[in-house]
Amino acid sequence: METKVDITNEKIDLLYAEMEKHKQKSGPLMPTLHSAQRIFGCIPIEIQKIISKELDISVARINGVVTFYGHFSVVPKGKNIISVCLGTACYVKGSGGILDTVSHELKISVGETTDDGLFTLEGTRCIGACGLAPVFMINGEVYGNASVQMVKDIIAKYKT
Repeated sequence: METKVDITNEKIDLLYAEMEKHKQKSGPLMPTLHSAQRIFGCIPIEIQKIISKELDISVARINGVVTFYGHFSVVPKGKNIISVCLGTACYVKGSGGILDTVSHELKISVGETTDDGLFTLEGTRCIGACGLAPVFMINGEVYGNASVQMVKDIIAKYKT
């Protein structure tokens, strides 16, 4: 599925205004990327080129930063981000099954977004709630001691 990024003149103007503020301080790239991610929902190459020209930083360097950090994305994410912890404690206690269930229920793989733009599935390494393993999050809300049925029930609530 390929979701189109909503790049409007209004959003581009907002990005330019944010960059002007960030250029007043040293190291404007990271704050600018955070602003771009917030404004557009992702940082596609078209936006990276605008940032490159304005900050006089190569597109290659910008793309390297965007693709290195998990917070940034080059494609739009869904309205609801589901992150399943795959760290050792969670994995040993069954997070692989939790991930498989989410994938099956939403008919997407890790890194993908549903066709309706409602959900994006991510695998994470550790969210720091090992005592509650297995753990998953939806939009930053942690669900611990997860079971397959729990995941199905919670996804159903978000679908309505």
